[in-house]
Amino acid sequence: MSAHDRIKKMVEENKVFLFMKGTPDFPQCGFSMRAAAIVKALDVPYGSFDVLSDPEIRQGIKDYGNWPTIPQVYVNGQLVGGSDILMELWESGELEKLVSEG
Repeated sequence: MSAHDRIKKMVEENKVFLFMKGTPDFPQCGFSMRAAAIVKALDVPYGSFDVLSDPEIRQGIKDYGNWPTIPQVYVNGQLVGGSDILMELWESGELEKLVSEG
């Protein structure tokens, strides 16, 4: 299965999915730590993937979402953005609205 197909499967099988450096319990960068904290605070089931564990996915996710940085958060199969955008959406209440849709 190609990296694109693996990524698509992860994103489509989870309402909320986080591609990050490290894991939600052991993030490996500050941006991933912040994104994981926000996703956890949503209090909804979510999936995550440590891009450091798989170079093919690490590059593939950048191509898949046409977004150059990690972390990346997907909600309802759509790229929401990285750490900064996630924080803005969280603070404005828009992130909860996105998660409750679909």
